Amino acid sequence: MSATGPARPTGPARAAGDAVDGVVVLGGGAAGLCLAHRLTEDPALPTTVTVVEAPDGPLRPPERTWCYWEAGTGDFEDAVTASWTRLRVRGADGTTVESDPAPLRYRMIRSARFEELVHARLAARPGARLVRATAHEVRDAPYGAEVRCTTEDGKPLTLRGRHVFDSRPVRTVPPHRTLLLQHFRGWFVRTEAPRFDPGVADLMDFRVPQPRHGLAFGYVLPLAPDRALVEYTEFSRTPLTTPAYESALRHYTADVLRLGPLTVDSAEQGVIPMTDARFPRRTGPAVYRIGAAGGATRPATGYTFAAVQRQSRAVATALRLGRPAVPPPHGRRQLAMDAVLLRALDTGRVDGPRFFTDLFRRVPMERLLRFLDGGSTPWEDFGIGLRTPVGPMLRTAAELPFLARRDTGRSEESPR
Repeated sequence: MSATGPARPTGPARAAGDAVDGVVVLGGGAAGLCLAHRLTEDPALPTTVTVVEAPDGPLRPPERTWCYWEAGTGDFEDAVTASWTRLRVRGADGTTVESDPAPLRYRMIRSARFEELVHARLAARPGARLVRATAHEVRDAPYGAEVRCTTEDGKPLTLRGRHVFDSRPVRTVPPHRTLLLQHFRGWFVRTEAPRFDPGVADLMDFRVPQPRHGLAFGYVLPLAPDRALVEYTEFSRTPLTTPAYESALRHYTADVLRLGPLTVDSAEQGVIPMTDARFPRRTGPAVYRIGAAGGATRPATGYTFAAVQRQSRAVATALRLGRPAVPPPHGRRQLAMDAVLLRALDTGRVDGPRFFTDLFRRVPMERLLRFLDGGSTPWEDFGIGLRTPVGPMLRTAAELPFLARRDTGRSEESPR
């Protein structure tokens, strides 16, 4: 269903904002659509939901790729482009760690397919509608909050909601002690000869030149024997130029992977803040932040999609209980451990490629993925901690409470 079709607001009362929705969701990306889907599928939540999506133009992001791991069949299985039962990490010296993290499976979703699926589901639910408009301002109101917008044909539109959930990217990162950027460029490639094993995804391949500060790795998601998404990724303080990413990808595909002649069908590029900043999840009496803007991005990995799903379920539960809120998408223990790791990487106290390669070698992959998703037990977390460089990590943990949080850095989000 097109977002400009039957989901468009109709009637003068609706356009003037005389009606009050139960929920207004700002942003039609992963976070906004996951929440709208969750709220409208729940029969215990008889509420109207309006999703505001940006019109075509600079505010509407290009197609993106989201990845996550999950057991069983999830809500968005119909949008999954590819999945893998085996995962691999390659060390800088070429050593390989490969494992089947059953019952978990690594999945890829492309944003266009995901949006099409959720749009179709929302179109079949009487309480849901989609509006193509640019949201400019959110104001508190006696009934909740109002959102002032401009429609794609240039007309003013005011939406009213008892609750507003805002997933639009934040312009600046909140005060933090550490801010690294996960920045990347990927090619969807087609090779002349079969070069890929479609059953195995490479999460990290450290056989690439390492930057002076931070770390770099390749990332390969095979789609067929002759097709794959190949990315070059860095964890560092500053993004590269597009020509620099292109040069790194040429080196990786030609000299490391030895793919031979290939065609680049399309490319994608993004920057994900990895930080110990505390993202506010409430900005007004009835206004809440969700998704990456509400802290859903896991600070140590940059993964967001699975946390967005958990956050959406938690919001639906809170509304059902009459206590609207956005619960934390990650636990305090996990965030504390991530803060230590980010600081250790930023200071150079740990060698990034060796750290991650050893971690995957020493910890069963299924347990490590559950840890990275916040699903491990305190005892498992303790065991994983013992398999890291204990001295540098303890030194970093001891200094963190004494470091001031700085208010610096823009936020450029393209959640993976």
